[in-house]
Parts: sequence; C-alpha cells; structure tokens
Amino acid sequence: MTRYLISFDDGAMDHIPQEELPDVHKATHAVAQEAINAGVWVFGAGLGRQQASVVATDGTVTDGPYPETKEVIGGLVVVDVDSREEALAWAARIADGCRCAQEVRELLPDPGLDEMVRRADRRG
Repeated sequence: MTRYLISFDDGAMDHIPQEELPDVHKATHAVAQEAINAGVWVFGAGLGRQQASVVATDGTVTDGPYPETKEVIGGLVVVDVDSREEALAWAARIADGCRCAQEVRELLPDPGLDEMVRRADRRG
C-alpha cells in the first residue's frame, strides 16, 4: 500500500458561512469514520491559521511562513491505499464533505526510516 497526503489550502473553507460549519464538521467526520472503518486512515488534522515558524539550518527561528508565500496548508489527511485512483476517490469524498478542493500527493517511502521505526517498536 502507498500513503498519500490529501490537503487543502488555508482559507479554502472561508466561503462557508459560520452557521454551516457544524454541518461541514459532521460531513467531514463521517468521511473520516468511513476511512477509519475501511482501514485506510493514517492521520488527519487542521492546522493553525498562519501560525507557523520557520527554523533555519543554523537554528534561527523566524515567524512564518515566508511573507511571499501565498498558499499554506490549512488541513491534511494521510491515507494508506492500494492506488492513486483510490487516493483520488477519498480526496473527492473529503472535498465534498468539507466543501473545498483537495490536493493529492504521494508520500515517498524511506526504507531506512521504516527500518528504524520497526527496530524502535521491537525495543518497546
């Protein structure tokens, strides 16, 4: 199986009237429950609006994101599915639930990191 990041830009849900947000949350939670029940859900979360910090290679911390950045991630879901088509299908369901377009990207595996996690899990 392959993991995919399904995300939307910060502000993508700004068109939704405040009084409709409970219905949107209910719809997105229903899709999340379906993904959990299907065994493909890995993780999902919203991100604090424009509350990022950028840490440079020398450790310098700057409030971010960079001023020239127009789009930042507002929320994300990670699914573990058999194909890109399946990831796109989940993204369509999420888009319908939260009433905004979703971006889909494959998360590239790192066998070395996967082995490090397996060893750490064995150590308990």
